[in-house]
Amino acid sequence: MNKSDSIEALSRKENITVKDAVNIVNMIFDGFTEAIKSGGRVEMRGFGSFSARVYEAYTGRNPKTGESVPVHPKRLPFFKAGKELKSRVDRTK
Repeated sequence: MNKSDSIEALSRKENITVKDAVNIVNMIFDGFTEAIKSGGRVEMRGFGSFSARVYEAYTGRNPKTGESVPVHPKRLPFFKAGKELKSRVDRTK
């Protein structure tokens, strides 16, 4: 499922226009992004949590040339699946 599929599903299930569904989905994603950018965490019980992980600078290597390349420090989004999601995905029934 991608963003467009989510918008379509929301539109059908809640009987709202696609435009309204787009606005709702974008509002949710923007809220998640702002929370994570500001150092916060987004947690949805039973599903999982989103946060940012900080990675220090290091020296990498260009695989094509073998040249050493400095990699700058960065913050990247991280998702940790919740216990309920893990068990639902793992069900063999």
